[in-house]
Amino acid sequence: MSHRILITGASVAGTTAAWWLVENGFEVEVVERAAAFRDGGQNVDVRGNARDVLRRMGLESQAFARSTHERGTDWVSEDNGVVARFEAGDSDTDNGPTAELEIRRGDLARILYDAVRERAAFRFDDSIAALVQDADGVDVTFASGRTSRYDTVIVAEGVGSHTRELVFPGENVPRWMDLTIAYFSIPRQPGDSDYARQYNTIDGRGATLKPALDGKLGAYVGIQKKPDGEQDWSPEQQRQFIADQFAHDGWEFPRILAAMQDADDFYFDVLRQVHMERWSNGRIVLTGDAAWSPTPLSGIGTSLAIVGAYVLAGELARAATPAAAFAGHERVMRPFVEKGQDLPKLVVRMLWPHSAIGLTLLHGALRVAATPLVRKVINNGFARDTGSMALPEYGR
Repeated sequence: MSHRILITGASVAGTTAAWWLVENGFEVEVVERAAAFRDGGQNVDVRGNARDVLRRMGLESQAFARSTHERGTDWVSEDNGVVARFEAGDSDTDNGPTAELEIRRGDLARILYDAVRERAAFRFDDSIAALVQDADGVDVTFASGRTSRYDTVIVAEGVGSHTRELVFPGENVPRWMDLTIAYFSIPRQPGDSDYARQYNTIDGRGATLKPALDGKLGAYVGIQKKPDGEQDWSPEQQRQFIADQFAHDGWEFPRILAAMQDADDFYFDVLRQVHMERWSNGRIVLTGDAAWSPTPLSGIGTSLAIVGAYVLAGELARAATPAAAFAGHERVMRPFVEKGQDLPKLVVRMLWPHSAIGLTLLHGALRVAATPLVRKVINNGFARDTGSMALPEYGR
């Protein structure tokens, strides 16, 4: 089996894959477009099988040590009165709005990165400009002008992966989820809750404030609307768009918008799933969001990234050829991914109402959500079943 592997993307999927590949004796290089490792970022959930993978890596306790300690999720009114509360661990399957393990994306990626950084070669501020493959390997030209040859290339980039489009031009058929959202950190203030606070107003607008670490809250500001190319705007245009949309709203929006102007971790996206008929082409393979992004609405995007990277590394370690490994990766992961992506867009529309009547109905439904049946519906609207796949065992 080939032994020199290039991974493009140094976030959760890329660093997890690097760790398991090094464990299995591969020579691994990771290239990342960002100038330095990216810390911070929005809160993410680690659920089900993904926690099992972290446990096998000996990293679960470190992840819990950096947990945001979010106690649950409150739907709130304009004066922060609690309409409905969902405690962390409310669901037997850890499928509620708040997972038992909530952690900032960058904190989780940092734990994974620190566990492998001395054993794999990491190069920042560079990216893949071109790839040419043959039966025996892949010749890669980087944006820096450097060239090198690898036995296998793993694309572990994000939903808008540039390398995926180089290798699979036009093959992604995105499923737009009709939600435009911005993420950034704001300063925590005395009196801020240890529960995430979800607030909705009319016209499909709303926001969530989630406990974070280091004296901060994570702000998630969104609008339920059809996509209009906003993902391609400049960050300045995107900030102004959010500011304009919420300029006249109450609740915590004046505070949120003021902090947004100086936020150094502002991230904006028009949510869409990635749908690919194939995840590999010759000796090049996709994993994580580049292959199947389910969007944050699924509640298991990070979990899928961790499990997918573990499976891909395991299959590469035991298969005779890259093609066989990639087939195994797809055979194991595709049913799990399809369940993760099976989120009706009607759920998004219901949770982001457009009228006063819709908002009243949402709050009414939430108030009776203590009943087991309604709680199950709400929980299933936030996260797919993270334990539905038997995690494969791979020897080292």
